[in-house]
Amino acid sequence: MKIAVYGATGMIGSRVVAEALSRGHEVTGITRSGGALPEGVHAVQGDAGDAELARRVAGQADVVVSAIGPSRTGGDRREYLAQLRTLAETAGEARLIVVGGAGSLLVNGHRLVDDPGFPDVYKAEALIAAEGLDYIRGLGDSVDWTFFSPAPVIQPGERTGSYKTEADTPAGDTISAEDYAVALLDEVDKAAYRRRRFTAAN
Repeated sequence: MKIAVYGATGMIGSRVVAEALSRGHEVTGITRSGGALPEGVHAVQGDAGDAELARRVAGQADVVVSAIGPSRTGGDRREYLAQLRTLAETAGEARLIVVGGAGSLLVNGHRLVDDPGFPDVYKAEALIAAEGLDYIRGLGDSVDWTFFSPAPVIQPGERTGSYKTEADTPAGDTISAEDYAVALLDEVDKAAYRRRRFTAAN
């Protein structure tokens, strides 16, 4: 299968690339920086907001993975929403899998980001990511999409290959970035959550 990964050198994107390669998929990695990618990856320097590039990438892929997120370096966080729109509008026949945030997950009918105890440092980013989920859900049947929220805590760790999933409520408190990539590639291979959001945790 041909898989294109935006944000291919990031914490999650790099692990998605590695997992996809380990399964024998043909991988294209798209980065803004042009950073180094593993041997065997077709490297493309560019931006998810570039419609011409996005259309070309999607036209050559079975699956497009958006492993980008709102800016954490002082940039315009809403640029993320524009990039999602571009990827959705140019997806064509490719499947779009969006790496989302955990803040929109529901506990007792309320989003985690709306909880008074939600960390302020992540709140603005989480609210933008939640808008991204609303946008993706609004696509309906026009795009073959999946939105994948991690557990509330995701960080580098061990690849165990073991995880559990839920739809809109947390499946647990944490997941390693490695097992998140395993779950994402399992979804690529099995397509259990087409046009749905899901989450995973260790």
